[in-house]
Amino acid sequence: MALKNKEEPRVLAIILGGGKGTRLYPLTKERSKPAVPFGGKYRIVDIPISNCINSGYKKIYLLTQFNSASLHLHINNSYNFDRFSDGFVEILAAEQTLEHSGWYEGTADAVRKNFGHFRVQRPTHYIILSGDQLYKMNLKDFMNKHIESGAEITIAAKAVNRRDASGFGIMQVDDANRITAFMEKPAADMNIDAWKIPEKSRGDLPASLEYLASMGIYIFNASTMEELLNNDKTDFGKEIIPMAIKSKQVNSYIFNDYWEDIGTIRSFYEATLDLTNPVPNFNLYEEDKPIYTQMRNLPPSKINNANMTATLASEGCVIEYSRLQKSVIGIRSIINEGCDLNGVVMMGADFYESEDDKAENKKKKIPDLGIGKNCKINKAIIDKNAHIGNNCCININGKTYEDGDHGLFYSSDGIIVIRKGAVIPDGTVI
Repeated sequence: MALKNKEEPRVLAIILGGGKGTRLYPLTKERSKPAVPFGGKYRIVDIPISNCINSGYKKIYLLTQFNSASLHLHINNSYNFDRFSDGFVEILAAEQTLEHSGWYEGTADAVRKNFGHFRVQRPTHYIILSGDQLYKMNLKDFMNKHIESGAEITIAAKAVNRRDASGFGIMQVDDANRITAFMEKPAADMNIDAWKIPEKSRGDLPASLEYLASMGIYIFNASTMEELLNNDKTDFGKEIIPMAIKSKQVNSYIFNDYWEDIGTIRSFYEATLDLTNPVPNFNLYEEDKPIYTQMRNLPPSKINNANMTATLASEGCVIEYSRLQKSVIGIRSIINEGCDLNGVVMMGADFYESEDDKAENKKKKIPDLGIGKNCKINKAIIDKNAHIGNNCCININGKTYEDGDHGLFYSSDGIIVIRKGAVIPDGTVI
């Protein structure tokens, strides 16, 4: 649909919730990838939603199909626009209809199966976003550049070096930023010099960043989207985009700022701990670009004589006579006296235990919610509602574990993950 002069585009934002999230297991054992807690008080899905709201786009659909119960609860409790606004954040889980009886088979298939919901809004443009990336982007500028260029599709792109290029879909562009070819994850020994970014398009990019990688973030004209999905192809990156480049005007939008795919335990852990740096790559403290989330009305955190260095503590925590270094502590976290935490991502709890709950714990001979006394924990992720007993040692003795399930815990690339709701008895050494 072509826009008339000065007519505002009618934009629908579509956030792709992803598949089973196997690379983030066990954090995705009981929740979808967008619902994974991040930064102490947020969920990963809050990042793309906040980018949309901060850019003025408040018609947002979230497509998901795996473990979506906690995601539904978070969205319903967090994003309620006032009655005078036409904004919404709505989850569209895979559903059976007379036309479609199966699951989403891929990113493009997920969009295709929901056209019936989208068309009601009469959009002129779609913005397609990923549900597991960490970045702040002015989507309004992205849209303006798309409209000014006359393109039918615009792909957000990140400049990368040759080594990193092998992990992405790489785009070849001309001097006008039009994409002329697309290659999926070129082999490390392949000569791709012809794919270097043209000098006219480089701007102030560092000299070492010579190639354009797709960020998996797209703008489609609505009519173009309908046309390109009128088939049985299932994936944007592998099928729809390469096909479109041959017949449509597809442009690139170079994003020269921090962007991180947090789809693995390692990337999730490192991106979370980076928040503790004096100047983090992802800044939570920008007043004009807030990250929105659920308003919980929790009490202030109570810190009793604790030594905390480069550590974030969220609302409602109680931290007693302990030492914390470079850690991120989630909502309602309880850390008892004598603990030493270094490089710990603690996701907190969904509730406080009552005295009756604690009495029941005592009968069952299990620790109370949180971390018990005199525990030493290093390089670990502690998922929500974990019960860790007194005198436990986690990842401090230099022992290495193979990646995978080890009963009480999960190991991934040297990072110990304590599962959601896990019970770690007194004196446990991992």
